[in-house]
Amino acid sequence: MDQNAPTPSSSWALRLGYRLLGVLLVAIGIIGAFLPLLPSTIFFIGATACFARSSPALEAWLLEHPQFGPGIRAWREEGAIRPRAKIAALSGMAFGYAVFLLSARPALPLAVFVGVVMMGCATYVASRPSGSEPT
Repeated sequence: MDQNAPTPSSSWALRLGYRLLGVLLVAIGIIGAFLPLLPSTIFFIGATACFARSSPALEAWLLEHPQFGPGIRAWREEGAIRPRAKIAALSGMAFGYAVFLLSARPALPLAVFVGVVMMGCATYVASRPSGSEPT
């Protein structure tokens, strides 16, 4: 277990809450793996954090998962987002904003507000270390 990872909670109710939240985040992550605009890795990262506080076995399962494990470990160890994931995230944000503009036809203040929020998110994603792609 990573020395920076949280340890399981001693309260059974808190552990149960974290485990249920982790399961919910895994479910959303699985849905996101099949829907192009819904990211999945961020939900698996959140689930791993919940499982670190409730179920070391489920945490280990996610960390060792062949598809999502490398991205979760890169985030946990380096705060890194793999290059392909970064490109996918930034492309998804741009596409999502374009869909928002074309389908909702928001008033200018709302369009600017949403654009500024999305640019902030994109800047954060782009500023993360890239790490390396798994081999």
